[in-house]
Amino acid sequence: MFNDPLAAALTKILNAEKVGKKEVELKPASKMIKTILTIMNENKYLGSFEEIEDGKGRVLKVNLIGNINKCGVVKPRFSTKFTAFEKWEKRYLPAKDFGFIFISTPQGVMTHLQAKEKKLGGKLIAYCY
Repeated sequence: MFNDPLAAALTKILNAEKVGKKEVELKPASKMIKTILTIMNENKYLGSFEEIEDGKGRVLKVNLIGNINKCGVVKPRFSTKFTAFEKWEKRYLPAKDFGFIFISTPQGVMTHLQAKEKKLGGKLIAYCY
């Protein structure tokens, strides 16, 4: 059993991207992982993905398009206000407005740019660029 399935999934995606694979299977599947993958798909970091029932549990089959330079989780999951996003951008992203930090807010998981627009704070979950 994994201690952090999201960290394992993002690491598996990053390793598959580095060796040039076209798809990767993620197990176990969870709502949080699907939400993060959906946001990454909307922002053109990943191709499509589908959920498959294999008899032992659910598996996510993700198509890779080679746009990820780095992705990972934020540990510990810091709480932040929307006014402090610049500090976290400097820490986790290579340049301003290059990539995304995923935030869990009261209105759901979103990127830090969407949270800035809505003036929402929350907990930092992961980053991708």
